[in-house]
Amino acid sequence: MGSDGRILINPSILNANFDDLENEISKVSAVSDAIHLDIMDNKFVPNFTFDFKRAIEIIEFSKLPIDAHLMIEDPDTIAPKYAQSGCKSVSFHFEAAKNCRQTIADIKSNGAKVGIAIKPATPLSAIEEFIDEIDMLVVMTVEPGFGGQTFMSDQMLKVSQARSKINSSKGEPVILQVDGGISLSTIAEAALAGANCFVAGSAVYKDANPAQIVTKLRELAKNSFNI
Repeated sequence: MGSDGRILINPSILNANFDDLENEISKVSAVSDAIHLDIMDNKFVPNFTFDFKRAIEIIEFSKLPIDAHLMIEDPDTIAPKYAQSGCKSVSFHFEAAKNCRQTIADIKSNGAKVGIAIKPATPLSAIEEFIDEIDMLVVMTVEPGFGGQTFMSDQMLKVSQARSKINSSKGEPVILQVDGGISLSTIAEAALAGANCFVAGSAVYKDANPAQIVTKLRELAKNSFNI
């Protein structure tokens, strides 16, 4: 899963047509690495997207692997269920977890890759101790909760710091994902800072040709990623 350092593009369906998700996913399935599934509970973040039942349906009909991002209050209990349900990767928020180490282990033991996500205000130092235990680090480049927000360039220092930590880590290379405001005008900056996995929502699904946007995003990221 990206251990060769290649660029990964995971479109988010947050801005897709929720009434026709099977078709919306198929539009990008030939050119994307995974579908980013934003699970919001209207508690940890002020928005609601999918409940577990609907998420299972999406996992089952998606032609692409599912990269689940849990923006929920109780990931310790719920995250392993997403792993059991067939997600390729499950990311949970450091700020919401009561026992990060146990939740990491529980996701892994249920067959999924595991990611930790951190909000813009959370410093990298908060999760450094877990870098060797996770498969992916998700740096939020907007406040989690809504699609279509403006990319926060001030998070690029954190991305660069994370890239340095990952490169000096002893284990398998950790995927460094950025999530929020990724578009044709911001992806190069994020790739230059060291990200190699990109979540793009409105940039992809508000365009008449979502697949073409994914391809362009990948080219821009490849041209800028030099770590």
